[in-house]
Amino acid sequence: MTPMIRINGEDHPLAGERVVDLLQALGIDPARRGVAVAINGTVAPRAAWTDALLRGGEVVEIVRPLQGG
Repeated sequence: MTPMIRINGEDHPLAGERVVDLLQALGIDPARRGVAVAINGTVAPRAAWTDALLRGGEVVEIVRPLQGG
C-alpha cells in the first residue's frame, strides 16, 4: 500500500522522499521565490528541502504566489 500524506487539506500518495521531490512532482519549481513549505505545522527552511524526508501520515502545507486578481 502506498503511504499517504495530506497536502493543503487533501490526501495524496507520497510522491518522493524529500520535500524537493514532492514539489517537483506537483509541478512547483523549488527554486521559485515565494514558495513556503510547512510540515506538521513547522516551517521547513528552503535550505533543508533537499534533505528533509517525508513519511506517510504527515501534513504538508505549501504556499506560493499565484497570478491573477
